[in-house]
Amino acid sequence: MNIKISRNIKLILFFLFLFFAIGIILFNDYGLLKHLSLQRELKSLNEQIDSVENANKLMKAEIDSLEKKIPAKIEKIAREKYHMGRPGEKVIEVKEE
Repeated sequence: MNIKISRNIKLILFFLFLFFAIGIILFNDYGLLKHLSLQRELKSLNEQIDSVENANKLMKAEIDSLEKKIPAKIEKIAREKYHMGRPGEKVIEVKEE
């Protein structure tokens, strides 16, 4: 009888310890769930960094083309951004709704 009670107590203690250990592994500040959350956040931030770097490259290319005074680029910006046209042209603005 004592051996059965002893085994049951050991088994209960083992499972309590096991659940406690799993809880610590999953839910503490350095746990698996926190780690996975931080990995997702890191991936998101890296994607944002890549997006901003690509935008910076495009802006640098535009700045370079303007500094080199490429006539086609200057004309394009004058037409699109400042609504300018050549002499004799009519500028028509189309507004999207």
